[in-house]
Amino acid sequence: MLDLIKLAQQMQGISQQLTLEATATRQRLDRAQTLLEQAYQHQETLVDQQQTWRDRLSFTAAEPVEPLNRRIAIPVPPLAHTVIATDGSQIAPSHHEIAYCYLINVGRIVLHYGQNRLPLLDSLPEVFYRPEDLYVSRQWGIRTEEWMGYRRTVSEAIVLAELGGQVKDQGERIKAKSESSVDPASFIPHPALAMVDGSLIYWFLDSLPGDARDRILPPILEAWERLRLAGIPLVGYVSASRSGEALNFLRLQACPYDTPDCATHCAGLGDREGFPLAHAPCQVLEPLKDAALWSIALQPGQRSPLWRSSARILDLYGDHHIYFCYVHVGTEIARVEFPAWVAEDVNWLDTALSLTLAQVQKGYGYPVALAEAHNQAVVRGGDRSRFFALLEQQMIRAGLRNVGTSYKEARKRGSIA
Repeated sequence: MLDLIKLAQQMQGISQQLTLEATATRQRLDRAQTLLEQAYQHQETLVDQQQTWRDRLSFTAAEPVEPLNRRIAIPVPPLAHTVIATDGSQIAPSHHEIAYCYLINVGRIVLHYGQNRLPLLDSLPEVFYRPEDLYVSRQWGIRTEEWMGYRRTVSEAIVLAELGGQVKDQGERIKAKSESSVDPASFIPHPALAMVDGSLIYWFLDSLPGDARDRILPPILEAWERLRLAGIPLVGYVSASRSGEALNFLRLQACPYDTPDCATHCAGLGDREGFPLAHAPCQVLEPLKDAALWSIALQPGQRSPLWRSSARILDLYGDHHIYFCYVHVGTEIARVEFPAWVAEDVNWLDTALSLTLAQVQKGYGYPVALAEAHNQAVVRGGDRSRFFALLEQQMIRAGLRNVGTSYKEARKRGSIA
């Protein structure tokens, strides 16, 4: 039980520290605005430096693909459109349960606006129990619980592509039906958007062995390609982003040396394994994040310039390299990511951003499709109990004996304290 009296004694120290940090943050923001204006004047030179010295930089800096002073108003979305989204949840495997297996539940959402069509709100469960599913990751030293999270990411992408294919097929059937009664030239297909919660840059892949990565990334990229062929732009919505990729580009402007050769000029400086050492001269904005800068640079309904991420794992993404921008959605500064085929098509980009902003407004601060996908996917305590009850029934019917949880799990569920 939490002792609130003892905890209250520590609150004063926390509030004092937060006051000091707020003052320091305001100073860093002033410095960041100055560096942003200077970087705009030398943007082409800084981009050339970044590309030339990329292998010698000790940090990952995104590349701006539009002028740094650009602030673009997001267009109004069309009345009729469709939004699809997926999100996942799971029941982790446990040796204390009646059987060692795990479940992935993917929430599926299809919302039609201005079309007088019923939405889809359901979930798609999948149980993994075969040895090749449970123990395949151990050959790479990856825990089953961790591998389950990676498999969930794959499942979410595959289900999203399936929904996109269904939306495309439905649109074609509606078009064919309308052509029999109206002029085909007057038929305008409704735009659609595919959304996922979180980043499209799967940083965890960078630390995986090649064989393990090959089981995760290719199915995801194949799913994205299916969305591209279906004509449905894809976005990853990152709320409360902690990324500093855009601000890292400003470190090139802050660098006092003629060349940004970190390995030569600043060897041994910077953060290592989470422990702050002596800061490099360009780290004048630490620990400021991108969202803080754009919170004072953007007005509600505006987006920042486009950026091309320089994360090294994206070298494996091929035509699906990730771009991003920051959007003032009214309640926060959100990071919105999309594959290159969306960023490089003006119509798809405008569609993606306008429908994303509309989703945030409909969801009172967070995309309603993503919120509903989460609600459909989440596995609550009662769902977990029913899952293992069904499993127990099947095991008894199969003639298995001594079916039950471990003594440890039984005691935790029925404590007498």
